Amino acid sequence: MKYIFLIHSAQSADPQPGTPEFGEMVAAYGTFNTEAAAAGALRDGAPLQGTQTATTVRARNGKANAVDGPFAETKEVLGVYYVLECQDLDEAIAWAGKIPTAAYGSVEERPLMERV
Repeated sequence: MKYIFLIHSAQSADPQPGTPEFGEMVAAYGTFNTEAAAAGALRDGAPLQGTQTATTVRARNGKANAVDGPFAETKEVLGVYYVLECQDLDEAIAWAGKIPTAAYGSVEERPLMERV
């Protein structure tokens, strides 16, 4: 079963580019990517551009309305996603715990609906 992993963190908690901590985080994500790919679990994943590039669309009464920015004020923002093939929820939880941002943010994981 495929699971999506949505990685959230407070932007203020993320290591800043150019710092040793940022280099360590990038290396840790590289290790995670290599491990997930070697296990045959990795299906997709990518970091997202910052919330300043977000556009939120809501359709009401047949009319789409676009607004700059994320959907709501929040302290934690979605920054990365992965899609992994997992045998079950226990395996998905084990992978989620290996995602580097889980150490200071959160990882929401959900099974994807199978296409019919």
